[in-house]
Amino acid sequence: MSVLVECNNLTKCYVPNMPAVEKLNLTMERGHIIGLLGPNGSGKTTLIKMMNGLLRPTEGQVLINGFEPGPETKKCVSYLPERTYLSAQKTVRDIVDFFADFYEDFRRDRAYAMIDSLQINPAARLKTLSKGTKEKVQLILVMSREADLYILDEPIAGVDPAARDYILRTILNNYNPEGSLLISTHLISDIENILDDVIFIKNGHLVAQTTVERIREENGKSVDAYFREVFAC
Repeated sequence: MSVLVECNNLTKCYVPNMPAVEKLNLTMERGHIIGLLGPNGSGKTTLIKMMNGLLRPTEGQVLINGFEPGPETKKCVSYLPERTYLSAQKTVRDIVDFFADFYEDFRRDRAYAMIDSLQINPAARLKTLSKGTKEKVQLILVMSREADLYILDEPIAGVDPAARDYILRTILNNYNPEGSLLISTHLISDIENILDDVIFIKNGHLVAQTTVERIREENGKSVDAYFREVFAC
């Protein structure tokens, strides 16, 4: 498998000499589902925002397909932020049309297949939809691309267990298996069965990067149990 993401001495300070992410070095290969795990304030969202070009590193660099975040990486990265960003006045159809026009790799047929399966009215304005349905629409848009890298920030937070099951099925059934999927979440037990690898970070530092199989073989524990041990206060 070829390297898809490289972080080289990646550092971000919001305040001088107080790094949110500090000298982070890691690589992510193609064809993997990766959990980005850490306690609150560990730097997960800061790392994700730098990967998406929403924040500029203070030092170091992040490369995706060999490019720093910019127009070239936006063509191949499909990003689900923690908060909804879609216009409440737009209809579901309007937003699908926008994504289809904006992204060459957007699969309109895939988007409408998922919309139909949820019985969402394409003519409905987002402001009329429930919070959970809005989140599903946003996930549908992200997973309808043939991306090299899918980055999902807390995709199952704040939804009921049935909705979590739907979200995980949607992710597994629709992502490009030749790319990679990075999932940041606190709900480790809900996603660990779909993970290949995990990245543990704390206070902006890499604590561990390993495979789920190795954690189970060497520690005799689930990822959730091992996480609790590593980050025990």
